[in-house]
Amino acid sequence: MITLGIECTAHTLSAGIVRDGVVLSNVIDMFRPPKGEGMIPRKLADHHAQVFADVVRKALAESKLTLREIDLIAFSQGPGIGSALAVGCGGAKYLAARAGKMLIGVNHCYAHVKISEHLTGIKNPLILYVSGGNSQIIIEKNNRYHVLGETLDIGLGNLFDNFARAIGMEHAHGSALEKFAEGGRYVELPYSVKGMNLVFSGLLTHAEKVAREKSKKDVAYSLMETAFAMTCEATERALFLTKKKGLIVCGGVAQNRRLQHMLRTMCEEDGVRFGVAADEFNRDNGAMIAYAGEVLYKKDKFAKIWPVRKLSNFRYKNKAIAKRRIESWQPLPNQRIDR
Repeated sequence: MITLGIECTAHTLSAGIVRDGVVLSNVIDMFRPPKGEGMIPRKLADHHAQVFADVVRKALAESKLTLREIDLIAFSQGPGIGSALAVGCGGAKYLAARAGKMLIGVNHCYAHVKISEHLTGIKNPLILYVSGGNSQIIIEKNNRYHVLGETLDIGLGNLFDNFARAIGMEHAHGSALEKFAEGGRYVELPYSVKGMNLVFSGLLTHAEKVAREKSKKDVAYSLMETAFAMTCEATERALFLTKKKGLIVCGGVAQNRRLQHMLRTMCEEDGVRFGVAADEFNRDNGAMIAYAGEVLYKKDKFAKIWPVRKLSNFRYKNKAIAKRRIESWQPLPNQRIDR
């Protein structure tokens, strides 16, 4: 089976092609806002609409395939920003209708998890999913995903992006903040873990205040160290509770080398296997959507072209993944997995 996947939940428009679990191409085009400006929905939609055709063409060219040879088209249905999701949803519907292909909507979070499980080879792991809008500790049980712990306010990625903007960084993004923080010295910041849940907004507010008085580099370093230590503590509690022998970390923030090191060290001490996919598959990308679509198709879970809608609040909790046929899908910007 050959699947074309379209990723379009936030700043990234990507198309990836997967054949029976093997990635053939993965083309990524990311919207970069001007200095001091976040992701404005209208501008995201404009960017995605402008690059959509070129990104799909490049993905087909790199895989040496034509649209006619594609068996299934998958698109990220949510969660995400409504305007961005609408472009991907509309584009996927157009391609499916034009070429007479099957269409399937994919939960963005589910795609991060499935591609990481596939590439790391770790079966039935504890899952730490950390991205811009999400920070969750998840397990799969009885053919459903269950969230054991999560952020009660903002995600790790949003924490770092907001702080980067607050200190005036030109590229206010977690990866840029990671480089900026290298060589910093630790400054004490508030540390709060509530069971297996996390809260970051108070940490952000305090860090912004301290950064006005002390070295921005030191505060950036301390912010990451504190947030990652909190995340590791909550994750280790979940490991002890579930007695899992494997841990995978996935999502955009999983690219952070310091977080990987802290989790790997924790797993070595606890006798747990640790896995993380390559950066290309932890950032938002079309290949993960294609692979997840392939997995869902094999469960007989696909969509009619009409009606198909975005699901902005596509919640990744307690959502059944058993075989069932979905008759109506649309892009929903806020769809959590338990709703």
